[in-house]
This record gives sequence, structure tokens and C-alpha cells, in this order.
Amino acid sequence: MKAGWRALGANRMRTLLAMLGITIGIGAVMAVVSIGEGTQQEIERAIEAFGTNLLVITPGETSISAGRSQRATTVTTLTAEDGEAVAEELREVELAVPAATKKMEVSWEGTTAETTVVATTPEFQEARNFRVERGQFITEHAERIRAREVVLGRTVADVLFGSDDPMGARIRIGRSTFEVVGVMERKGLDLSGQDQDDQVLIPLSTGQRRLFNIAHVTTIYAKIRSGESIEGAQEEIAALLREKHRLREEATDDFTVLNQSEIIAAQQQISGSFTLLLTSVGGISLLVGGVGILAVMLMSVRERIREVGLRRAVGATRRDILVQFLTEAAVLSVAGSIAGVALGVAGAAVTARLTEWSMAFSVPAALGAVVVSIAIGIVFGIYPARQAALQNPVEALRGR
Repeated sequence: MKAGWRALGANRMRTLLAMLGITIGIGAVMAVVSIGEGTQQEIERAIEAFGTNLLVITPGETSISAGRSQRATTVTTLTAEDGEAVAEELREVELAVPAATKKMEVSWEGTTAETTVVATTPEFQEARNFRVERGQFITEHAERIRAREVVLGRTVADVLFGSDDPMGARIRIGRSTFEVVGVMERKGLDLSGQDQDDQVLIPLSTGQRRLFNIAHVTTIYAKIRSGESIEGAQEEIAALLREKHRLREEATDDFTVLNQSEIIAAQQQISGSFTLLLTSVGGISLLVGGVGILAVMLMSVRERIREVGLRRAVGATRRDILVQFLTEAAVLSVAGSIAGVALGVAGAAVTARLTEWSMAFSVPAALGAVVVSIAIGIVFGIYPARQAALQNPVEALRGR
């Protein structure tokens, strides 16, 4: 083994180049696995937080891309009355919560942030599994009198107030002044990767009449009594809204009813394509690394032909020579794989930090990477090892 290390170390650049393919391949695979594991954990947390029995109703035709809903234009076909009808007329619907949202600037004492203003009703807290950390949520009284009260998401509270106490403070939303009556618990990212803490919540009536000057809503959240009946409820809601909107039989829906399984499926499809692409790149790099090991080991056999002859002359069998060179090939690939695991995890961590993606280190994946690299080293090292083992001792001692 020592002789093998000396031979590999004699031309370090050649050895490093042979390891590079293994390192890049394993690194790419580990980065994909680490980000994939983290993303899966985020999806599971988001599902738990968002709820599996929630339907999201949006106006117009909505497409799903990368796990988030997208509308081509602003549509005004959905109203709070639609939500009331869904909640009152459909047995499977426990509650339906209307919401109107708009990106706006909020400010306090010279500090400004752009965030999503959500105008909604008190039931929003139950439908979306939101909890208040301090103060209170929107009340029926505030909704009734169109109060200028606001509940801050944790991200907005941190940006505007830092370590200061936001309770009772008066902030500006657009040109209007609102009193902070509550701060939400940290919620994290939703299924589409949006920060659920980067928003402020105000009464629906206040938002529609005092801030947005609109009569429609942008979303209705329908909480279904049982997750098992969600698809049936989805069809019933669609039928009811078509009736309420007086759509002809041949007319397309002027709304979209989405469930979490559709959003999750779209996100997993995008994630799967991304994973397949990078895994393919990793596989090609591993193949290149294997070819590099083959080339290095062939050169090593040629340069150490006298050593092979000497070992055979003093009693080493062909099997001994074969095992020696296979072990060297495996060591070369293991060294590359260890560097690749470190590179992949570091790359995933940097990517997660820059993009706000999640990553999680997978011990089974790391062990699997080492095993795969050993297999590659052995497979691509068999031919050079056999070449060495089949050498005639006399001819080998002559350097032929």
C-alpha cells in the first residue's frame, strides 16, 4: 500500500485530476440530496402548518408553477359574499375566509419595508393555523367598525422595530396610519417558498373601503371538515360558484379552486426535474472520474513494472498483485468521494444561504456515495490491475 501511495504521489497533478471527476460527481449528487432532503422537510412542515384540509379559491384562471399559483392578470370575479355562500350552503365546508391582498410600503419612524398587506376576517387565524405571539388578532368589532388596526408578521416586526416593542405603535401603511394590536408567531415558508411572516393583517372591511378601494377579494380559504372529502368539496364549491356567477354551461370557470395536493405535485415535479438534471451531471462526472482512475492506474502499472516483477520474483501471487492495484484504485476513489461529500455539503449550505432554500445532511447518502465511489474505483481499476497481475516476472524485471 505504501508503494502504491508513493506511486500515486509521484505525480500529484495526475492523481488530483483523476480524483477531480469523482469529487465533482459525488459533490453534485450530495448537493442535490442535501437540498432535496431539506426541501422535503420544509414541504412536510408547510403541509402541517397550512393544513391538508384547506382549499384555496382564487379569481380567474390560475396556473401552478414551481408550487405557487399564478394569475396572468388582476381579476375581480370573487367577492366576500361568495365565501359566505360556500360556508353556509355546503355541509363539508367548516368555514370560508375571504382575503384581499396587496403589496404596499409600511413604515415606522423612518424605517420602511415593502410587504404584503392582507385584509381578512377573524376566522383567518383558524383557517390558516396562525397563532398570535403578543396582543390579539383581528376582532369582529374591528371588522365591523373598519378599525385601523394591524397585526404584524414576525419578519415585518423585526424589520421595522428590531428589539423595540411594537405593541401600541402607530405605523403607516401607504398613506394611512394603523395601530399595532398584535404580533404573530413565526410561521416560516409556505409550500411555494413565500415567507408567511412577511405580511401584515388588517380587517377586511378596512382594507376594502379605507385602503384598497375595492369590492372584490383575491382569495377565499375554505376549510373542509374532513381531509378525506376534500376532492368532493372541491367539486361542490366549483358547482356552487358557477351557479352564483351565473355562468353558462359552455363558459369556462371565472375562478380556480386549488387543493394542497395539486400545489405539492407541481412543486415535486419541478424539484424532481431539477434533481434529475443535477444527478445526471453528477453521473457523467463520476464516469469521467472512473476513466481518469483507469488512465492513472494504467500509467502507474507501466511505471512500476519492475516493482511488479520483483514482487512476483519473491513470491507474490497474481492475486496479490491484483488486490494491490485494486486497493489503490479504491483508495483513490474513496479520497475523491470524501472530498466530494465535503464539497457537496458545503455547496448545498452556501446555496441554501443565498437562496433561502433548506438543506439537510443525509448520513445514508454520504455512506452511499463512498460505497459507489469504491465500486467505481474497483470497476475501472480491474483492467489495469489485471494487466499488472498477468505480467511475466522475468520480462517485468527487465522493464518490458
